[in-house]
Order: sequence, then C-alpha cells, then structure tokens
Amino acid sequence: MEPDGLNDEQIREILQKYRVVAVVGASREPTKPAHYVPRFLMRQGYEVIPVNPFADEILGQKVYKTLEEIPKPVDIVDVFRPSEAVYEVAESAAKILPKVFWMQEGIYNREAAELLKSKGVTVVWNRCMMKEHNRLFNTKPYVPLGK
Repeated sequence: MEPDGLNDEQIREILQKYRVVAVVGASREPTKPAHYVPRFLMRQGYEVIPVNPFADEILGQKVYKTLEEIPKPVDIVDVFRPSEAVYEVAESAAKILPKVFWMQEGIYNREAAELLKSKGVTVVWNRCMMKEHNRLFNTKPYVPLGK
C-alpha cells in the first residue's frame, strides 16, 4: 500500500485543529479498535459521533445511521470499515464535506481517496488516530480490556 504522503507536522495539525470526529463503523464491543480508539479520542477531548446502522448508543453517545444524519458539521470522518466498503462511505462523506477523511490502520481505497481529494478533503490512510496521537503527543497509550 502506498503512503498517504502526509508528514508528521500535517498529522499533528489535523489532530490539534479538528475536534469533531464521526466514527464510521463504531463498535459496541470493548475489545475492538472501533470501540477503544473512539473511547481514547473522547478521553483526549474530541467530540466523537458514532455512525453505525445497527446500534442506538455507543460509548454513551447517540449513534447515527449515516453521516448525512449528523445534525452538525464534522471535522474528521474516521473509518473503521473494510477497504472494499470505503467508497460508499466516501460518497456519503462527499455530501457533508469534512475537513479530513481518515481511513484507519490497514484500510485504503484509492477511488475513495481520489473522490474526496477532488473535493478538497484531506485524506489519511493506513494510520490509527490513537497511535498517531500517542506518537506525536506522547500521550499515555490506552490498553483495551482483555489485551
């Protein structure tokens, strides 16, 4: 997988500047990254908005079925979906135009990246928001339950 081309300063700026994060594929299961990464982000002061068509509440937050249902502007769309499912998420993101579209570690979809870049959205891929935050800001790593 090719790198996203962003340097540490750009990632640091994203993590400092943008605070409203819609987490697509957020999970109710505490041992899954799609649960403990958003929990970590909340502990760091981010506003996390879970997006999952199969849940009503995650991490004590109201869950939205789609990005388009979120009633406020979103800074970052953080994606926990398989790479082959990301283009559909990108199409939804293109309708709300977040500042950043972030595909978590191991996730990359070239067509999704191209679509959003063409709309002026910064695209990050194959990076974990929690790991990048820990690395760049020396925050205490979060250890999920059962690990």
